[in-house]
Amino acid sequence: MSEENKDLGDKANEFADDAKKTANEFTEGAKEAFSGASGENKKILAGILAIVLGWLGVHKFILGYQKEGIIMAICGVLGWFLCGIPTTIVGLIGLIEGIIYLTKSDEEFYNTYQVGKKPWF
Repeated sequence: MSEENKDLGDKANEFADDAKKTANEFTEGAKEAFSGASGENKKILAGILAIVLGWLGVHKFILGYQKEGIIMAICGVLGWFLCGIPTTIVGLIGLIEGIIYLTKSDEEFYNTYQVGKKPWF
């Protein structure tokens, strides 16, 4: 039985090592994908998130506008308790911003929202 336990222990250690290697590869890939996001990647990501989750202001956080993102998130969440009107308004703003982001050229988007730091529309 001790030899069976040893084989089982070796297999468990091998599995654990493979899992650690896979996790490290995933972590490195995620770091490269998110930290090195270029203007085009942020444009597409921010545009899609603005259309889908604009009422939460997620796209503002992607672009580095924390204050504006918090304002949109608070209005969006509290709007649920006020008959949905503020949530609808903030969602409409997010939809419009998403369309604007996606229709701008990469250079224009970069200069306007990342260099020029224009937080609204």
